[in-house]
Formats: sequence, C-alpha cells, structure tokens
Amino acid sequence: MRVNRILLSTALVVVALVLQVSVLARLHLPGAVPDLLLLTVLGLALVYGHVGGALVGFGAGLLADLAPPADHAAGRYALVLCVIGYLAGLAKPDYGRLKSATGSMLVVVAAAIGSTLLYALVGALVGDTAARHVGLGGLLLTAALYDLLLAPFVVPGIMALARRAENDPLAEPGSVAKGTDISSGWLSSGTGLRLGGRRGGRGGRGGRGGLKAKARIRTARVGRIKGVKRL
Repeated sequence: MRVNRILLSTALVVVALVLQVSVLARLHLPGAVPDLLLLTVLGLALVYGHVGGALVGFGAGLLADLAPPADHAAGRYALVLCVIGYLAGLAKPDYGRLKSATGSMLVVVAAAIGSTLLYALVGALVGDTAARHVGLGGLLLTAALYDLLLAPFVVPGIMALARRAENDPLAEPGSVAKGTDISSGWLSSGTGLRLGGRRGGRGGRGGRGGLKAKARIRTARVGRIKGVKRL
C-alpha cells in the first residue's frame, strides 16, 4: 500500500476504535454494539479495492483484538474484518463514485450480518459459545439496524477522505485529455487556429501554405498588369 493510504487508514482506524470502545460500547444498547470499526473498513475498501480492503481489515481487526477490553482470542476479529474488507472491495464503484445510496446500504447490511455470522462461526470453532447465550438472531437484527443507521454519517466521509488522499477526487481516467480536446476544438472554431502548428501559425504548414497562395495571387496579378501594358 502507498504511504498516504497507510497513514490515513491507521489514523481513521485508531479514531474509530477509540470512539467505539469509549462511547458506543458504553451506551448499553440492546443486542449488538454499533460497529464503527466495520464501517471504517467498508469506507476504505470501497475506495482502495479488495486488496487494500483486506489489508486494512486485517490491521483494524488485529488492533481490536489486542486493544482492551478485548475478551476473545487474538486474530479472531482480524480474520473477520479481513474477509469483509476483501469482499467489500470487490464491490468498489467505478472511480470511487457511488451511483446510488441503495447499493452502499446493501453492502453495509450484508457486511453487518456477514461479520456477525463469521465472528460467531470462528468463535464456535475455538470453543466460544457466547453468541448462543445472547441469541444470534437478535445480534444479527440489531447489528444490521445499528450499522445501517450509522452508515450515512460515516461511510461517505471516509470515502471522501480516502479519495482526497489519493490526490484524484472523483476524477475519471481521460477526463483531462477530454478537457484538452474540447478546449482545442473551441479555440480552432473560434479563431481559425489549430494546436500543433497545423494551421494559422507562422511556422506551421498552414502558415506556409497561406503565404505561398498569396505569393501566387500576387504573381498572377503582376502578370496581368504587365500583359495590359504590353498591349
């Protein structure tokens, strides 16, 4: 990954983790806890693609595994967010531009449900059955609901920061070239000049052709005048 991607991703992940642990986890909402870290990974994955999303997800999950008050095996949430970041990166929109809010909301809901299921599955494999006592159905419903309500305030801002860090916000490939073609066409139609010295320049072909044409006209006029004098 690029240096600017690493720095931005690290800063956003740390801020999201601090807010999630110190604020969202203390709200004591029924069911799941709003996963601000997951939404941060989704926003970055929708700009960086599947490879960047997997790397950011793994790093964010590993940081959450090691940060207190984590009470599960290290690497469990890292695996979950790595998979979610990879899959979300596959849904990366063209040029990082969201065509509609519906698609992004579906990605958020699918990520919330998928991360909860995958986290419970990995927990079952390592012998952690806490999800059974809490109720997996309630966790899925509340996780999707909380993340969906929080997503409009997080995901677009994360994507905007990521695009700005790329130094190419919402720029489509070839847009600069298209702008140049339009400007050159406007210049040629408005002034009779063409870029590249083809027409209207002193050193261009069009300039030399115009001079030759004028010289021929002058020669013809002189010949006619001399002919009249001879008569």
